[in-house]
Amino acid sequence: MTTPWLRCYQPRPDARLRLVCFPHAGSGAGAFRGWPQLLPPWIELLAVQYPGREDRFTEPLLTDLTALAEAVLPEVAAFASLAGRPLALFGHSMGAAIAHEVALRLPDPAHLIVSAREPVEHVSAGEVHLGDDAALRAELARLGGTSRLLFEDAELWQLMAPVIRADYRLIETYRPPPGRLLSCPVTAFAALADTELTLGQAGDWAHATTGGFTLRTFPGDHFYLVPQRHQVAAAIADCLLTPTTLLPEACSP
Repeated sequence: MTTPWLRCYQPRPDARLRLVCFPHAGSGAGAFRGWPQLLPPWIELLAVQYPGREDRFTEPLLTDLTALAEAVLPEVAAFASLAGRPLALFGHSMGAAIAHEVALRLPDPAHLIVSAREPVEHVSAGEVHLGDDAALRAELARLGGTSRLLFEDAELWQLMAPVIRADYRLIETYRPPPGRLLSCPVTAFAALADTELTLGQAGDWAHATTGGFTLRTFPGDHFYLVPQRHQVAAAIADCLLTPTTLLPEACSP
């Protein structure tokens, strides 16, 4: 399935569960291109493609997180209805906040997995998007996970800097209203050396749902999932292989 918002790099029409993945700031659906081969065959992965990057590069960037969630929602909801199977959501960093907003609007999500992102009660304002290019470069270098090519290639920087700045504006001006609860299970992934998220903050995702909560930790920093993508994919499959998430027949060998 390919739509303006969703990319399916390895169709699995017989999969028993669909997983919609939301990329981090400055990234696109291609961040998940290699993930299907890491997941078991009973999971079909769809990656969200935000406007303004990769094959949607000419489209206007969105700088309001709620508006972005509302825009992608109809396609995710339509796919969930068409698939007729449980639908889970995964997001990393900015993508986790978007996945959460989409999950709140879906009628019956099976599971929400949030990675390297604080829950609603810890969201705070930021000013990186207001700084100059030097400040933006410094922030990216501090976080790690950015290719050196972006810093060394002036043309590439000119192409990507507006995308990154828009995403920072989107996440730094996000003000989620309190008190909204999910009823599905929520799992938070947190890295032990992530300077952007404490384990205490990650644990507070428990307040976001009445459907049960699990915290899983990994070695590494904010972009732990890049070097540990095999372990992360295994952890995703493990937490989705539960009676509350997966249809009973999916548990058979």
